[in-house]
Amino acid sequence: CLTLRGESIMVSFKTFLLTLVLYMLQGAGTSLIKLNNNGYEDVVIAINPDLPEDENLIQEIQNIVTEASTYLYQATEKRFYFKGVSILIPKTWKTKPDYQKPKLEIYDNADIFIEVPNPPGYNVPRTDQIRECGKMGERIHLTPDIILNKMVKEYGPPGKILVHEWAHLRWGVFEEYNEEEPFYKCSDAITGTNKVNVCSGGSCSIRSCRTDPNTGKFQKECLFIPDRGQTEKASIMFMQSIDSVVEFCRKENHNKDAPNAQNRKCNLRSTWEVIQDSEDYKTSTPMTAAQPPKPSFSLKQIGERILCLVLDKSGSMASGDRLNRLKQASKLFLLQIIEKGSWVGMITFDSAATIQSDLVQIETDDQRNTLITKLPGIASGGTSICSGLRAAFTAIRKKFSTDGAEIVLLTDGEDSTIRTCFEEVRQSGAIIHTVALGPSADRALEELSKLTGGKRTTPTDNAQNNGLIDAFSALSSGNGMITQRSIQLESKGATLKDGEWMNGTVIIDNTIGNDTLFLVTWTANQPQISVSDPSGKIYSNFSVDTNSKMAYLQIPDTAKDGIWTYSLKSSAQTLTMTVTSRAANPSVPPITVDAKMNENNSSFPSPVIAYAEVRQGSLPIIGANVTALIESADGTTVTLDLLDNGAGADAYKNDGVYSRYFTAYKTDGRYSLKVRALGGTNTQKSRPQVNGALYVPGWVENGEIKMNPPKPEISEDEIQGNNLSFSRTSLGGSFILTNIPSGPIPDIFPPNQIIDLEANIEDNHINLTWTAPGDNYDEGQAQYYIIRMMNTSDFIPNDANSKEVFMFEPVDLTIENGTTVFFAIKAVDKANLTSPISNIAQASLYVPEVPAGVSISTIVLSVVGAVAGICIIAGVTLCILNKNKR
Repeated sequence: CLTLRGESIMVSFKTFLLTLVLYMLQGAGTSLIKLNNNGYEDVVIAINPDLPEDENLIQEIQNIVTEASTYLYQATEKRFYFKGVSILIPKTWKTKPDYQKPKLEIYDNADIFIEVPNPPGYNVPRTDQIRECGKMGERIHLTPDIILNKMVKEYGPPGKILVHEWAHLRWGVFEEYNEEEPFYKCSDAITGTNKVNVCSGGSCSIRSCRTDPNTGKFQKECLFIPDRGQTEKASIMFMQSIDSVVEFCRKENHNKDAPNAQNRKCNLRSTWEVIQDSEDYKTSTPMTAAQPPKPSFSLKQIGERILCLVLDKSGSMASGDRLNRLKQASKLFLLQIIEKGSWVGMITFDSAATIQSDLVQIETDDQRNTLITKLPGIASGGTSICSGLRAAFTAIRKKFSTDGAEIVLLTDGEDSTIRTCFEEVRQSGAIIHTVALGPSADRALEELSKLTGGKRTTPTDNAQNNGLIDAFSALSSGNGMITQRSIQLESKGATLKDGEWMNGTVIIDNTIGNDTLFLVTWTANQPQISVSDPSGKIYSNFSVDTNSKMAYLQIPDTAKDGIWTYSLKSSAQTLTMTVTSRAANPSVPPITVDAKMNENNSSFPSPVIAYAEVRQGSLPIIGANVTALIESADGTTVTLDLLDNGAGADAYKNDGVYSRYFTAYKTDGRYSLKVRALGGTNTQKSRPQVNGALYVPGWVENGEIKMNPPKPEISEDEIQGNNLSFSRTSLGGSFILTNIPSGPIPDIFPPNQIIDLEANIEDNHINLTWTAPGDNYDEGQAQYYIIRMMNTSDFIPNDANSKEVFMFEPVDLTIENGTTVFFAIKAVDKANLTSPISNIAQASLYVPEVPAGVSISTIVLSVVGAVAGICIIAGVTLCILNKNKR
């Protein structure tokens, strides 16, 4: 029996343990969603703070979730429905008595975002998916026009749209349509017509589609326009907008020939097969009721940020300069990172805890500086983590509820009693961010952050890597006001010999520049410091704190955009440079970088993948140089170039998500991810990758074609060309690897699956192109390729991520008009490990009537990622069909 806030609460340890296990099983995602007796609970829907206040929007969100719940229930054979949903209401909207305070719900970690269309009118529903088939997606994006039933003709009822997107998010399925090849349908029973809508001078006309004389296919502008009245029930992932569609595509009616993402990424499995393989499906049984229970809704309004620092000052903090580094990082946080208007308190602990400062609202620099004076100066005593947490709860409750309050817990020690307060932590509703400093920090810290939805970081004792400052720099508010957050531009360190220099440059782009700060730390003596702006103006008026061995420069007003340089000359010691800034314009989102691993906990030999999303608002940034720095517990760092090439670990080319497999680990333990992104000559904004409901160009109603408005597109002006120069660093938190063999790591990683194989035919030759896999996933060089129609062992693979081109003339095969050839490929490494079979590429030869004087070599052949059923049944990698497929 625990006594908490004057109430006697009986706690079932088994129930608590089950809750903790469920949280730990959620992987690297920050979603709170749980499946409880067939119902999805703790679904979080967040309204963007830039949207104008609209009570009707809140009501319509509830209406579409209720509608979607019934639709989901029927589509999954009475297996799933929406049970509990929280709607996060912006702080800027009026407060109301029925609005609750959020607990673990954070804007940044929401599952569904209702946001401003970017650009205006771009109401495309979509789901961010960066991982492989069957893995949970990142987030769903909807706009008010979708919610308010203004896009029903184009996308269908909003409840059905939500179920389409939910399948992306929860079960990791993909689209069953391809806008480049719109004539392949999940089910041939879906009827409609193929037409071209020609618009000019404000008027439009409809004409019949024409066949491309070179390919035999309909020309690109041809559209598939479905009949309004249908009887076919599948498929939700193809065209949920059709009234009769109420099912996911199943094995029995799945079109394996269709050149869509579902076939390419899920090895030709139907969406229902993927759903059946999910843990949700395996751990549930169908219900019997005709209709699901109604969802329950909680309206929760984001409020002022409430945060308490809980800092370890035990005896072990005296080693490795840890206490001083704690002061440096905490001072940066209090000076620069914590947002104006936030409430901040401070607790220090060793074997007992002391409230150094009750909650203070940050309005002036004096309040920040007063808090800085409370930072610990002497390290001594034991380690009682629960004492620190309980003192934080006490300090917070003097003014507020602990629901949704944040606690930053930093410790370097072990505490055998840490789990005795886990239930108090869970009951508190507080979010705990853990900073595990050094190799001996308690292993249960990650459980605390996972249980409460907090961030987890593991800085090492290697001061050169700047890990502790990075950990505190990453603690900006996650509640939606992106233009108010501190953004890290630079984080570097160096160990110098006497008289050496540490020089560098930082790009301040036009999306940031307010509240810019340069911070320098050292381990022995104050270095010479110089900073110059793009015009050559030199800044040397740093504020110096000799006791904490740090100096900082705050740039007044808005920093000049361009390349800034810094130069540090020093005696023999370790130096670090950190640069942070904020948005230059409250109405223009800054360029951001968000880093993460595919899993927070991985067991060898499961694949480990690093990701970095580079965006400005909703627009991806492509062509950047993105580097991951992965640091192990001993301070050793491995560098990976992350790629946005749609190959290997990367799900989609040019979607602003840069990815790479990580295999260069050596021991069990904690690892930390940090990402650097640099924009330059070839960097630009791009259109969002759309994994979402299909836009319907029009409908055939009673034999009459009724066109919808043309689908909005993002113009070149909104993308603004190349040469988007910027610099960013971002901490991706920590992850734990286990079961790594001692000694040399065995070679058990095969080449990654090839997913971008393409083929075409010219004259009597077949051309194949793909991105080369590596020896270990996407690293190194494979040994050879397998194409079963011939011996290709003499074709030496290029280095991973290079473009491969292979042209050959088939033996004993006559390519004639109407021939369609299917290809697949495997890579083999030096350990004779083979990659999974690639996507299936199709090349077709279509020879039109050739006018006199025209060479047949001018015929261009189209390629799609399709496969004939015979390829799978026979288990071969080459199929030939002597017919024209369209």
